[in-house]
Amino acid sequence: MKNKKILVTGAGQGIGNALCKQLANAGACVIGVGRNHLEQLKADCPSIETIKVDLSDWQKTRDALASVVQLDGLVNNAGVAYIKPFLELTEEDFDNTFDVNIKAAFNVTQILLPQLKDGGSIVMVSSLAASRSFHGHAVYSATKAALDSLTRSLALELGPRKIRVNSVNPTVVLTKMGRQNWSDPTKAEPLLGHIPLKRFCEVDEVVATIIYLLGSQSSFVNGHHLNLEGGYSVS
Repeated sequence: MKNKKILVTGAGQGIGNALCKQLANAGACVIGVGRNHLEQLKADCPSIETIKVDLSDWQKTRDALASVVQLDGLVNNAGVAYIKPFLELTEEDFDNTFDVNIKAAFNVTQILLPQLKDGGSIVMVSSLAASRSFHGHAVYSATKAALDSLTRSLALELGPRKIRVNSVNPTVVLTKMGRQNWSDPTKAEPLLGHIPLKRFCEVDEVVATIIYLLGSQSSFVNGHHLNLEGGYSVS
């Protein structure tokens, strides 16, 4: 990653925050994009350039990213989740989830693609929920399935430029929010019962996988959805 220029969305917290710091520590030139907590990211790692914008706003995102040039990699990490029974989901829940999880990824990629160097890498942070069903995830799962579809389409379309496009698809990730949402054993144990390793995914494990997909060691990995789920899919 040394001297590679990487842009990461959703950089203020969770996976995006940890990824920005790890990339910077590895010598990359990092641009962290988000709407919250960027001041703390900058304080923790002054070398990181930050861009504050609400990615759900199509035109403001285009204006904010217009000055970005010559990228080696892009990570579409920003995402939201409204976990509710289907009948309780509102139009606002639906619109907000699609605006951030898929429309923003589409918009950011379209804006930055002319600035992405041939041979670069795009990584989408998706979810196991793109291919497996979980209670309360109807809208969230639909957006992640769309993100996986976009990943495959771009992998095909950008092949002539040697740009690889892949997704990382974890199950529950133990971010601060993840720990809060899954700390109740009555909620967690049924899901853990389907995971042979009997645990959830750690943030560092997602970060390491994203960095692998950004780098030259994965130079022939393209159009792939890398499930990080401890064996859930084989149980």
